[in-house]
Amino acid sequence: MTDEVSPPRAWQRHLQFMPASRIGAWLFSNRLHYIDRLLLRLSKGRLSVPGVLVGLPVVTLTTTGAKSGKSRTAPVVGIRDGDKIVIIGTNFGTSRQPAWYHNLRANPEAILTLPQASGTYIAREATPAERELYWKKGDEIYIGYAAYRRRIRGREVPIFVLTPKRGELGRVVSSRHFGAG
Repeated sequence: MTDEVSPPRAWQRHLQFMPASRIGAWLFSNRLHYIDRLLLRLSKGRLSVPGVLVGLPVVTLTTTGAKSGKSRTAPVVGIRDGDKIVIIGTNFGTSRQPAWYHNLRANPEAILTLPQASGTYIAREATPAERELYWKKGDEIYIGYAAYRRRIRGREVPIFVLTPKRGELGRVVSSRHFGAG
């Protein structure tokens, strides 16, 4: 598996200013997940609104609820690093941690669905050195991360590294490019 992800196209990069803005972040955080869940399900994980419009590599993260124990699914930006997938919990620049953060802390085993495959992964929080690296990788694909960091107060943004688990599903995510672009 490679960490190749096509950078957003010029027109997609310009559109990234919308979800990075306060108004855009509010709109996307309150409405986008409804549309994206449906679009990802209908396209078998190949299409998402952020993928098509702003060139972000979106994956579907399924966790076990920290309190409920129920399966919880959310579309998230997944940054590839070799066979690992990295997710950054900016929650659109709000002061709250994303729900999946609490779920991964309580149960680090999760299922990731990428455009070409899905598999079981084990999550861990990034080390300080990895955090620096992954912030840089994130900033390369999405201008919103810098805007979100400026707005977030009172919490450290979690960065999780998800490594494929060999066994139950018996397959590792393919090495093909994912994300629209």
